[in-house]
Amino acid sequence: MKQVAFAELRDHLSKYLVEAGEDQIVITKHGKPAGLLTGFATEDEWFDFQLENDPRFLKKIEESRASVRAGQGIPWERVKQEDDERTRASSRRRKRRG
Repeated sequence: MKQVAFAELRDHLSKYLVEAGEDQIVITKHGKPAGLLTGFATEDEWFDFQLENDPRFLKKIEESRASVRAGQGIPWERVKQEDDERTRASSRRRKRRG
């Protein structure tokens, strides 16, 4: 991970923002870490970052994990079976129409 002094970053922000799209950059003040510059190469990366740092989303994930630990989850096999059934039913409907 690259380190850049704050003064250098300030003077060349656009350059470092492009670089941060590939790898985070540690911003230093007086030689000590003071911040982190994170860039996003795509809108999907920006969306992922927002989700991963949204307290409401993180709370929902934790609630879901607790539910699974308490035995209230749905087994993957059941999810897959129901999806397969919906796919087959949809396919049959298209064949009747076509």
